[in-house]
Amino acid sequence: MKKLTFALTLIFAVNTIFAQADKVVGLWLTEDGDSKVKIFKATNGKYYGKIVWLEEPNEEDGTPKVDDENPNESLQSRPVMNMQILKDFVWDEDDTEWDDGEIYDPKTGNTYSSYMWFEGDKLNVKGYIGFAFIGRSTVWTKTQ
Repeated sequence: MKKLTFALTLIFAVNTIFAQADKVVGLWLTEDGDSKVKIFKATNGKYYGKIVWLEEPNEEDGTPKVDDENPNESLQSRPVMNMQILKDFVWDEDDTEWDDGEIYDPKTGNTYSSYMWFEGDKLNVKGYIGFAFIGRSTVWTKTQ
């Protein structure tokens, strides 16, 4: 009986950890309200996110918005819609955050080291260069 109780406790604990880690999966409205990012878990166990909705998906001439701020000229013609902007996030159970990731900002063409954490039901996403305490945070709201 003790072995069964231990096994059930272990299974419950593992399921709780995975549920916490996957809490970030879903559709998120960015702080400015002008885009939505779908965060998903890949088969490698890491978390990624791509833009799936833009308030203004097209330029004034009707053409789709492109990554024209990217410093790499060969990428400046790629569409912003469906662009992957979050990559390689790993769940850190000890700090209850997703870290070791990167975030790309198509508005500036900059890529930052990044980590994410929850405060209540809001997802905080912080991008930084060099030191994590220096950087910029944004707050996203889950929409689905």
